[in-house]
Order: sequence, then structure tokens, then C-alpha cells
Amino acid sequence: MKKQELSWKAGGQQGEGLESLGEIFAAALCSLGYDVYGYRQFSSRIKGGHTSYKLRIANHPVATIASSCNLLIAMDPDTLEVDAPELTAEGILVTDAAWLEGKKPKVRTVALSWNELSKADGKTLPKNILALGITAALLGIDTVKLLPLLEKQYGRKGAEVMETNRLALETGYEYIKNNYHDLLAAFTMPELENPQPKLFMLGNEAVALGALTSGAKFMSAYPITPSSEIMEYMVKYAPAEGGVMLQTEDEISACTMAIGAAYAGARAFTATAGPGLSLMAEAIGLAEMTETPLVVIDTQRGGPSTGLPTKHEQSDLMAAIYNTHGDTAKIVISPSSIEESFYDTFEAFNLAEEYQCPVIVLSDLQLSLGKQSVTSLDYGKLQVRRGKLVKDGLPEIKSPEYFKRYDLEAEGSISMRVLPGTPNGISLGTGLEHDEVGRPSENRAMRTAQSDKRLRKVRSVVDTFESPLYEDAPYPQSDLLIIGMAGTRAVISEVAEELREKGLRVNHVQIRLLSPFPVCALNHYLQEAKKIVVVEHNATAQLARLIKMNVPPCPELYSILKYNGDIFYKEELLAKCKEVL
Repeated sequence: MKKQELSWKAGGQQGEGLESLGEIFAAALCSLGYDVYGYRQFSSRIKGGHTSYKLRIANHPVATIASSCNLLIAMDPDTLEVDAPELTAEGILVTDAAWLEGKKPKVRTVALSWNELSKADGKTLPKNILALGITAALLGIDTVKLLPLLEKQYGRKGAEVMETNRLALETGYEYIKNNYHDLLAAFTMPELENPQPKLFMLGNEAVALGALTSGAKFMSAYPITPSSEIMEYMVKYAPAEGGVMLQTEDEISACTMAIGAAYAGARAFTATAGPGLSLMAEAIGLAEMTETPLVVIDTQRGGPSTGLPTKHEQSDLMAAIYNTHGDTAKIVISPSSIEESFYDTFEAFNLAEEYQCPVIVLSDLQLSLGKQSVTSLDYGKLQVRRGKLVKDGLPEIKSPEYFKRYDLEAEGSISMRVLPGTPNGISLGTGLEHDEVGRPSENRAMRTAQSDKRLRKVRSVVDTFESPLYEDAPYPQSDLLIIGMAGTRAVISEVAEELREKGLRVNHVQIRLLSPFPVCALNHYLQEAKKIVVVEHNATAQLARLIKMNVPPCPELYSILKYNGDIFYKEELLAKCKEVL
């Protein structure tokens, strides 16, 4: 099957329904069996400011947007300046005629009046659904296929609202049919073989679903972009599973509440972004010292400080591993796809309980807020593992003796964990250094032994973690090795494929386990590559530095960095890789 695709984009002011427009259109495409990837770029404000929603529609799996655009719907004049340059020579621009004064677009143009089009039978029709009808006409999609999705979106608001949106859909479609008949079905949708309906899932939704599937019963969090959708998902679905989502007054409370719930025996977690992770640092250390399971989802965004709240970056890597004071044994994993966001979050709860330590799932804005079609998720391969959790059957202890919660002789340095109230399991939990039963202790030998115990126990994660690398590496020796993490996987995969078509031996790996670092798994590829590039979204080459810190001697690494808030596009990354070659 020949790969086919097209790119659609709508731009306008926040609050005009751009997200609803993109969501309804994408859901319709997924129901028809298309592979779709959606990415929204928006301002750091509630209402106003330019925003856009871009969809890549294909007959093959896609997980990032294209740099070009075939069809652009301009719902504000800013779109002509910001987004119109993306249009291909054969593209179509839909815009208000008033905004074209003094401009002569070099592409086919539908010039209309949004104000006039939105007036019908004394009603004001929503501009976003008018745009949906126009889109349907230009792409040859029957509006009948869109009506069920309009009903799902607006039906609960009453018959009158639903009728207004239905009328807007038909009005937009008929406008093209009556005024631009030559553009009716101007674009042919990618041809499909055996089309099957697909899910359309946000990365944050995959994370939340993974948590619920793992048995998570408690989430405490403070709203922060780009992680808030995890909270929203849990609010909606956790109660049906016997769980609760609690919004706290700040990230410190969110983290400590999750620790308390986990200490009591619940699978508990919190989700945040860079600023919140900074505030949680001391509390994460408490989970480490008390050897309490804790899962923290960090959806990276532009920093430092408030930084770029709604823009993409990967600059929390060092913070995720090292920001807690003292020597801490964390596990840091980084999914690189929507599916991995689901599976890795599920696994994070297993690891947290097995190793009795904090586990940070390091995502990024593109992966968190990017939305794509997903064929299915394999629940059959999932297994809940609670580690050394003892609920009863402990040998009797005599007062004033306590249970050895932090037993230095424990196999694998992982001691038995008991819940409060377990018969014969009485022990102490404190953020102070302690002895084997939890009593505060400044004994030098005990301090050294307990510190070694905590650090030593996570070393085996490298050997037990399934697929510490995502590997697309068909060559024993490569001309170029491309390394990435989190949301860069899709664009790197497309660049690698194009370079291979030109006869180059290109291997690609994404580092999925960041701490403890999978030295042996990665070193094999490093030593057998002529050139190595590390692709990341930060100014200080944090991933490349992490590799150099852990792999001695490390071959020369070339860093390809982008930290302007935007994601990498295939053409620019391809050009930079060619420069290295």
C-alpha cells in the first residue's frame, strides 16, 4: 500500500472552539479507520491569544505533525501571518475576505465573511462548526457521518443547541457547494485497506488509564499545564473504580498526600510539570527515606520558573534524577509513544511497590497533549506486582521490640513492607535517618549501611526492566546513530527511514529507562556507530550529558538541540542530521 496523507489546520482565537472543531473532526476520521495525529498550539491564557489545531491524516500510523499544510481554516487574521506560510503550493486557504485587503494569496482561496455566514434564521451559528462543514465539503466527507459526533459533543446541552450546531454544519457545507463548486471534494482522502475504527487518545489520557488499570485508588494533584488532563480523567473515571482524585492547595500537599496514601497501602500518585516537580523535591526525598512507594508523573514544559507553560521542552531530565537533596535512589522512566505512556505508567506502580521507592514517569508536552489514533491496548500482558507487601502472618514480637521494616539483611536490599495496623508489624516511619526498625539514628555505621541499602536495591532495575531502550536498529554497525527520549521518537523514526532510503545505515534508539541508566544496552550501539547525534529539546544537552556521565569512555556525541517552545519537524531534523554526516 502506498503511503498517503494530508495535513489540515485551523487557527483562531482561544475561546472560539478550535479544540472542539479539531476533536470532532479527528474523532470522525478515526471512526472511519484513518490514522490521525492531532497537535494543538495555544497561548498561556484562558481566553484570547492565537491558537491552532493541526491534524495529520494518513493511511499509515503517524505520531507527529507535518511541517506543511494542505488545508488551512483561518478564523482570525493572525492565522494569515502565523500559519499560512505552511500551505503547500496546491493547498487551499479558507479566510475572511476582509483580512485579505492588500494581500494576494498564492494558493487557492475561499474568501468569505464569517459574520454573514454565521447569521441564519435569526440565529448566530458557531464559527467552529461552520468551519467543520466547510472542511467536510472540501474533503468530500458526508455531513451525515459527522452528526453523531455533534450529538455526542452538544446533545446534552439540549435540542436547541444541537439544532444550531447541525444548521452550522450544513450551512458551511452548502456554502462551498453553492459558491466554490469546483473545490467540492478538492482533496482526496488517503485510500484505506480494511478500515477499522480507532481510538483517539491524548497522551495524558493514556497515562491516567494506565494508572487506573494498575489499581491506583488515590491521586492528589494541583492543576498545572500540561498535566491537568490526567486530573480531569481521574475525576471522571476514578470513582467508578473505587478511587478518588483530590485537588490540593499546592504541589507540596499533593506529593505528601500521595505518600500518606501509599504508606497506608493504596496505590497512589501525583502528576505535575517542572515547577511542581521543583516544589515536590523534599517530599520525594521523604518517600525515599521511608522507602514508601510513590509515582510522580512529570509532563515537561518550557522553563525555568513559569517559563513557557504551554510550550514544548525536555529540560527536567536532570531535575527528575538529581533534584532531591541527598543521595536518593529513584527510578526514572520515559515513555516515547502514546501506547508506552499507558504501559509504562502501569509498570511504574509495580516498580514503586517492588523497589519501595519513588518512580518518576518523565513525559513532555508533545507526548502529553499530542492526540493520536490508537488501534488497541493489550490488557492481557499486564500483571500487578505488589512486591514484598505483608498483610498478616508475621512472627510475634515482644515489647519493646519493633518489626525490622528496614532490615539490612533483606534479600536484594528490599525489606518486607507492612501496612499500619498489621499485627506484629509495628515500626516507625520518619524522614530522619534511622535504624532497622525506624528509630531515628545518627550512628555512623548505621547511616552508611542504610544509605547503601537504599542505593543498592534499585541497581537491578536495569536487568529487570523490559525494554530500557526503544530500538529501531537493523544494522550491526551504523553510519549514524540517532538517540532521543520521550516525544522525539516519531520524528526521529521518519528521519531515519528517509536516510535509509538514501542508502545510509541509520540506527535509532530512544532511552526509556533514565535512572538507573542502561549502560550496557546503550554502549553496544555507541561503540558500533561512526557518527552519533543526540536529539533533545533543551539548551544544555542534558541527555547527552547523562550519557557521558554514565558511559566511560564515551564516543563523540553531536547534539541537535531545539528550545524555542516548538517541536522538531522532519525536514529540519533531516537537514541537521545531514550536516553531521
